[in-house]
Amino acid sequence: MEITAAAQPANWDGGVSPFGIGWSKLMMWLFIVSDGLVFAGFLAIYGFIRLASPDWPDRSRMFHLDFIALMTFTLISSSATMATAVAAAREGNRKTVLRFLLLTVLGGCAFLGMQAYEWTGLIREGAGLGSNPWGAPLFGACFFVLTGFHGSHVLSGVIVLAMTAVRSRMGMARAEGVELAGLYWHFVDLVWVFIFTLFYLI
Repeated sequence: MEITAAAQPANWDGGVSPFGIGWSKLMMWLFIVSDGLVFAGFLAIYGFIRLASPDWPDRSRMFHLDFIALMTFTLISSSATMATAVAAAREGNRKTVLRFLLLTVLGGCAFLGMQAYEWTGLIREGAGLGSNPWGAPLFGACFFVLTGFHGSHVLSGVIVLAMTAVRSRMGMARAEGVELAGLYWHFVDLVWVFIFTLFYLI
């Protein structure tokens, strides 16, 4: 007990991470927190615009909620495969890491494909950044900006995961690298849960 107490102050003398977290992971957490605040800002703006617009459209008339639920299930499932890849990376099981990274990439691509299909249908019906045939014009701007910003994060995540899978296939991927990619992917999935709840359901 005395040894632990004596060693504790040395962690705060400089030269080491006092919380035992690596530089890469610390930077990833800082990015996630800052990016989370950006998404929170977008959602807050959306909430304000929605409350200030009396003719806000009924989402059930615009969206096929069964289809949106499938999109959500696909993305959440990819979070599970990502968690399996991270666990396998910690155990040094390269084949399992590669398999579940590719499954996660597949889930991300499926989500993006479904989102593109949803966008295409709404645009064909007249929705756009400044137009909305179902009511308040700002609905279109909120929808395309918010889902598009999230979609760009999913696309970035798919690219990073594909690169990590290639590195894993070549035996160059470290467990920490897979874990960092997993942190980002879980963040993207969590943000979608908020978007799905606040935009499509409530």
